[in-house]
Amino acid sequence: MNLSHRGKVRDVYDAGDGRLLMVTSDRISAFDVVMREPIPQKGRVLTAMTVYWLDQVKDIVPNHLISTEPPPEAGAELGADLTGRIMLVHRADMIAIECIVRGYVSGSAWKEYRQAGTIHGIAVPAGLQESDKLPEPLFTPSTKAEIGAHDENISPDEAAKLVGEDIYRQARDISLAVYQRAADQAAERGIIVADTKFELGWIDGRLALCDEVLTPDSSRFWDVETWKPGTTPPSFDKQPLRDWLEASGWEKSPPPPFLPYDVVRATRDRYRESYERVTGLSLDGWPGVSG
Repeated sequence: MNLSHRGKVRDVYDAGDGRLLMVTSDRISAFDVVMREPIPQKGRVLTAMTVYWLDQVKDIVPNHLISTEPPPEAGAELGADLTGRIMLVHRADMIAIECIVRGYVSGSAWKEYRQAGTIHGIAVPAGLQESDKLPEPLFTPSTKAEIGAHDENISPDEAAKLVGEDIYRQARDISLAVYQRAADQAAERGIIVADTKFELGWIDGRLALCDEVLTPDSSRFWDVETWKPGTTPPSFDKQPLRDWLEASGWEKSPPPPFLPYDVVRATRDRYRESYERVTGLSLDGWPGVSG
């Protein structure tokens, strides 16, 4: 089984017959640098959340998932415990934009809004504060950067030129519908989905949802109890790691510092909490996880 791509977190293998094997590791990156220490069970959290959401929105859009069971030969070939951290998927012809939906003003959207009063070139009401809820969710695409580069925010018109007007409209409508479904469900559990990023690709002539979906690595989740416009609410992601790195004096270039055990543990617990709060399920019910 040949390695097709190794990312900061995922390894993707050619499984033959138009299939890919996506293995989600426990690696973690911050400020574009992969840390030495893994975060225990992080890979299983990301896989479990993706599988959960693919099932929740399958009536809206098809997806690439075939199975969460690895092919029989995979364990021996890859020499790793794959339980609970793999997705066997159909290979898709990916579209050339990242499909981002924003329900709140945060991150790069807040930076642009402060400077220009727009978000991805889209006019929005004046007087918004950081983390304010938008009047309605916005589809705010970005480019797909080459490895080592960064995605760039683009306007709807620029995105439509990249992929074509019809494909752009399909991607927008799918992304907004999936976001709204997730936001409504998460709200019932006291969680805000501030923004999220989707990957879409063609499988059997239809646009399908691919890669990770609505995980802490692809989305900004906030606790409604700590959300306050005008502030930066803590996210259910690698925030404990980022906070420690910011305070450590590290210059944000390789090599990374060695992480204290309490930082690794706090980050692990944060990922686990994200799964259990957002889905309402116990992570202990996921294959390969106990206690």
